[in-house]
Amino acid sequence: MTPDDFENEAALVLAEYGTAHGQVTGPPVPIDDIIEEHFKLVVEFNDLRAKYPDGDVLGEIYFNEKRIVVDAGLVPEEFPAMRGRYRFTLAHELSHWRLHRHLYLRAANQPDLLPSGDARPDHVLRSRQSDPKEYQANRLASCILMPREMVKRLWHEAHGSMDPIYLDDLRLRQRQILAAEVLRRGGFKSGDDAIDNMLLEHVARPLAQKFEVSPDAMRIRLEGMTFLLRKKEPTLFA
Repeated sequence: MTPDDFENEAALVLAEYGTAHGQVTGPPVPIDDIIEEHFKLVVEFNDLRAKYPDGDVLGEIYFNEKRIVVDAGLVPEEFPAMRGRYRFTLAHELSHWRLHRHLYLRAANQPDLLPSGDARPDHVLRSRQSDPKEYQANRLASCILMPREMVKRLWHEAHGSMDPIYLDDLRLRQRQILAAEVLRRGGFKSGDDAIDNMLLEHVARPLAQKFEVSPDAMRIRLEGMTFLLRKKEPTLFA
């Protein structure tokens, strides 16, 4: 699938829902209603971290049963700080339903993931996976939760133009931005690109709140749409 394929598939999902239940004109995208009312999938919660002690599993999908299971640690009413992760998990599992169910319905519940006798999920979502299907589900989930045209409109409303924001410009205020981000997060995120990501997520945060996604997910979306850029390309007039 090309990047446009993901955008078009997300637009089709939202158009289908809009025709039946009312157009989605602004954020946040009602992912719960799209899943339960339009696709008629059941959403349940379970302690998946206990069920899969060797892996950080956030969600499961049972294609034949039209059932999605989300880790109990993401219940938004009990853990409001996890709402973004909860919504992305739902969108991720919906994306599996949309893109991959034909791969499983022929012999659903066959993968030997659990001891015989237990209901077997057809797919599990772990926080870190390299399966191509996981990449596809993440891409489509991002496009569903943060529709391209909606992101463009809100970016213009927030910044007064469609111009990108560059990492180099944010470095001029790095100390102040990092101090604010550490206070919000309650700590400093480690990693090779931690500082750069925190600077970019500072810009992404207001839109993340509107779309009810994590600043990390919003940052990745904005980078993919070239509203946030890490380098300024040299020009003839530089």
